Amino acid sequence: MALIETQPELMARFLHDAAHYPGGHAAGVVRPRTVDDVSEILRQAAARKGPPCWHVLTVGAQSSLTGGATPFGDIVLSTERLTTLQIEGERIRAGAGVTLQAIEDALAAVGCWLPPVPTYLGATAGGAVATCAAGAATFKYGTIRQWVAGITVVLANGDVLELRRGQRQAASLVALPALQMPVVPKCSAGYFIAPDMDLVDLFIGSEGTLGVIAEVVFRTAPLPAARCHALVPVADEDTGIRLVAELRAAAQQTWRTHDANGIDVSAIEHLDARSIAVIREDGIDRKLDITLPSATGIVLLIELELSPSAASADLWQQLETARDDDAADSPLRRLCTLLDRHGALEDAEIALPDNRARAAAFTELREAVPAGVNRRVALAQQQIDPGIYKTAADMIVPFERFDDMMRTCRRLFAERGLDLAVWGHISDGNVHPNVIPKSADDVTRGQAAILALGDAVIAMGGSPLAEHGVGRNQVKQELLRRLYGSTGIDAMRDLKLSLDPHAVLAPGVVFP
Repeated sequence: MALIETQPELMARFLHDAAHYPGGHAAGVVRPRTVDDVSEILRQAAARKGPPCWHVLTVGAQSSLTGGATPFGDIVLSTERLTTLQIEGERIRAGAGVTLQAIEDALAAVGCWLPPVPTYLGATAGGAVATCAAGAATFKYGTIRQWVAGITVVLANGDVLELRRGQRQAASLVALPALQMPVVPKCSAGYFIAPDMDLVDLFIGSEGTLGVIAEVVFRTAPLPAARCHALVPVADEDTGIRLVAELRAAAQQTWRTHDANGIDVSAIEHLDARSIAVIREDGIDRKLDITLPSATGIVLLIELELSPSAASADLWQQLETARDDDAADSPLRRLCTLLDRHGALEDAEIALPDNRARAAAFTELREAVPAGVNRRVALAQQQIDPGIYKTAADMIVPFERFDDMMRTCRRLFAERGLDLAVWGHISDGNVHPNVIPKSADDVTRGQAAILALGDAVIAMGGSPLAEHGVGRNQVKQELLRRLYGSTGIDAMRDLKLSLDPHAVLAPGVVFP
């Protein structure tokens, strides 16, 4: 049986997640090595034996941005020792504690990858599945849900379920509520509900409240023949949105026709004007030797996949001759033509597949924005008011409503006098508005703006909870209630209690 550990120096490691949600405290830590260990500790918890607290919070890398991996008197069940890893043909089996980086490294050795991995590769397999993680390439490849072939999950009473997709429907285990989910590429908002859904899908995205995911079997894909990365400064947001709309349409056409010379975009990230100002204030553009014109209103970061025939061509020659009228047709030529049509080619920089260092610099530029905003929030908390903390949203709408969402977003935050930076996965219609607060009042006003924006996003057919989940965040829990109504929340609670009648698992996560 797994040992419950209470050494203060060990427990201190598990009291906070990436959201720095305040007040974390634990009754102990358990670090199981096997599925049987997980089963035994949950049997003890369900029977209210052993530890003084029978609530169990499962954590992986604790990279949660919602407080969902911060304990409140719980026994912390760390998956860090559940580290089996085995490639099985076109699939890979991973213990819940295996990092996504380890999975990517193992797959790269056999020419494969797991396309939907999020940006942070230190996250774990179990955590990614429990939150239905999504990455930059959701536009082409979907979320982690579409890539889970099976899971081993331990229920609150200690029962172990070995589930493989296609073998059992969720309705065979629980009564499913009649909830209508928004039709968007990703939605991490409580429990996934769909007609005739697979039982595997019930646990994906449930944030550890329905069972402990101990092992995952992922589908994999062959690595693309080659990838190009483009950094594209655009004069204003409206032009950027129109450009992205054309890129999306071109990519979807390429997927339908399998055109070897088509524009095959897997991801488009974006940074708004305030995000660019953060980069400049911190000197990141100079450090990375990236020149952004002073009038830049938005930066697009585009990932373009090449077919084997296109990848084998002389890409430098294609790039050099892309503007020539008599240049041969190619993905790069089509991309440059499209950028030129929107006045964005002159300042664009394209990193060809062999220039990995430049592609990495583009990624570093993007990641410098949330890091810079988080640093400003922390400084304001230290120097101005301890009541200041991160105030951010995670919204998604059908892409045809993206410009409406952005206009509404700008208006709602401007009306409240807030300093706002926005970045995200524009190819999915998903953005992360972040307040850069100067007072605790900014936090209060920011929360009000987020709730108002959430109402607008729901009215547009979107989700106010796209990819980060709900966790313990009170604003996100309120957004969940606004998305499904109090009746919907009650139905989700009933579903949880049917599998966890004593509320052993993650109390306070998803639901207040």
